[in-house]
Formats: sequence, C-alpha cells, structure tokens
Amino acid sequence: MSKTDAYKEAGVDDHAGYEAVRLMKEDVQRTLTPHVLSGLGGFGGAVALPAGYREPVLISGTDGVGTKLMIAMMMDIHHTIGIDAVAMCVNDILCQGAAPLFFLDYIACGKNKPEKIAQIVKGIAEGCVQSEMALIGGETAEMPDMYGEDEYDLAGFAVGVVEKSQLLTGADIRKGDVLVGLPSSGVHSNGFSLIRKILFKDHNVKIDTYIDELGQTIGEALLTPTNIYVKEIKDLIVPSQIKGLCHVTGGGFYENIPRMLPEGLTATIQSEAIAKLPIFDYLMNLGKISKAAMFATFNMGIGLVAALPETEVDALIQALKAKGSVPVVLGQVYEGKELVIS
Repeated sequence: MSKTDAYKEAGVDDHAGYEAVRLMKEDVQRTLTPHVLSGLGGFGGAVALPAGYREPVLISGTDGVGTKLMIAMMMDIHHTIGIDAVAMCVNDILCQGAAPLFFLDYIACGKNKPEKIAQIVKGIAEGCVQSEMALIGGETAEMPDMYGEDEYDLAGFAVGVVEKSQLLTGADIRKGDVLVGLPSSGVHSNGFSLIRKILFKDHNVKIDTYIDELGQTIGEALLTPTNIYVKEIKDLIVPSQIKGLCHVTGGGFYENIPRMLPEGLTATIQSEAIAKLPIFDYLMNLGKISKAAMFATFNMGIGLVAALPETEVDALIQALKAKGSVPVVLGQVYEGKELVIS
C-alpha cells in the first residue's frame, strides 16, 4: 500500500488538497500586489514593505466568523463567508490606521471537497481585493476525526502598515469630539449564537423561510457579507484628523466604543440617527429583546465609528458621501464612565 493510499484510508485525501489548490489559483492571483515576492504553493509568503515610510509599524490581527459558519453550512452557500473572515481581521487593523498588506487563511474541515474549499477561498480573495491587500498563503487541514464530513472552521490573519506618527490609539480624543458612524450591511459576523437561539430553538424558523419585511429568506439575510471599510476611509484618516476608529463587533456599542476612548471619557449616542435595518427590528421583535440588549450584542446598523474634531465633521461626511457611503453623526464625547444611548 502506498503512502497516499494509506493516508486516504485514514480519511485524508492528498489529491483533493491538490485539486483545491488548482481551483483556487486564479482567485488568489487576482489579489496579488506589486509588493508580493512569492508565488502560491511555497512554504511561506514574502511581502516587501512599501516605500515611503520613515518609521513603519506593522499592525496585525486575527479572527474568525464564529457560528455564522453554521448558517453557511445550513444554506450550503460558501462563497461569501470568506469575505466575512477578511473583514473581521482587516477592519480591526484599520482601526489603528493601518493600510492592509497581506492576509493568510486557515480552513479546517472534516472532508476536503475541492469545489467547496475553492468557493470559500473565492470569498477570501474577494475580501482581499476589497481591502487592497494580497492573499499570500493559507492552510487547508483535513481532520476527519475532528469535524463532520460537511463541517469546517475558518480563521484569518491580516497584517498592515502605518507610519508611527500616524498610529491611531485614541489617546488624543478629547471632550467635545464628534463620533461619525459608517453603515453596516446587516448583522455582519457577531451575535449568531443569540440569533440561532431566537430563530431555530425558540421559534423553529426554517433557514429557507421567506421573510416579507426582509425581502429575502432569513438565511440569505444572515449571510450578507460584512462591510469592509478600507476603501471608504483609509485615505481620509489623516486629512480628516481622525483620532480614533472603532470596529463595532461582538459586544456591540457598549463594549467597543469605549475601547477607543481615553480613561475618563465616554460618549452619548443618538440612536435615532441610525438608519434602521429590517433584520434588527425582525430579531428584536421575534426574540422580545430590549433595546439595551440589542445595542450590547449587535452593530445595529453601524459597523465603524470615527472620532474626530467637530470642525472636521462636515468635510469627512462630504468625502465619505462622494465615495458612496452614507455616514451619520452618532454623538459626542464627554466626561463620564457610562456610554449613554438615547
């Protein structure tokens, strides 16, 4: 018995792995930037730092998409979940002012089905294109004793660069600064344990149920990919004098906005300024969840929050609108400990 046959009998198919790499090659190629020095298939990815930085600082972040993966498996739709994996990482490093450089992915599965893996990577590649960064490597681990045949997990790792003098820490945020919010596309990739409880355990909603107020099935609404904010705001951070950025992820407003504020400062949030997304009203009403609990769990329609001087707000909003965004003035920074959402 050959080595390959022996491994296949143990549940791992090397040939499926080679086929997955072949199928994903074209998608990976479209993400490559002039700074990438290595090709697909090597033991490591090589990327040169862009020229022009006096004191470059590398910013890194890693994340997954949590139990949103279960929705993708239930729907058997896998070409968008990769966008989520990229977004969860790249939006985080963007919050420190970083221009994304490269991304690596990790996929663990029970059985390597090349077409499915290629679809996941297609989404990852699309997220990298939206982020203006290269997909330089990854790993697909076939682990039949860890996962069911149709199950998989997905995580990613992003690296970006920022000039040391332009690193966003939030330390310069002051009383009177204004918070501007950029819209989300929906629930993004957080709160899915609560969502699944409400829908599937408490109310037995089927994943392919068409919801009139959503204009699509509940599964389609939940799989809407996370917005990636790189192209919207990356080149506006310095000219708009943005002092801090906040990615609204797990923990909603109450946990994430304070993360960018100096000690002793908090903010007031005008919730009526946020354009309501039907998915949040649907979940809130079906689950009988309080407004406070919703804002403590979900992004509620705002995926990224910028803090900046009041004198710069109008210019930032006009610049964002010129890019097709629909920003809103969320509130203002003041002295205190507790975030106030009216």
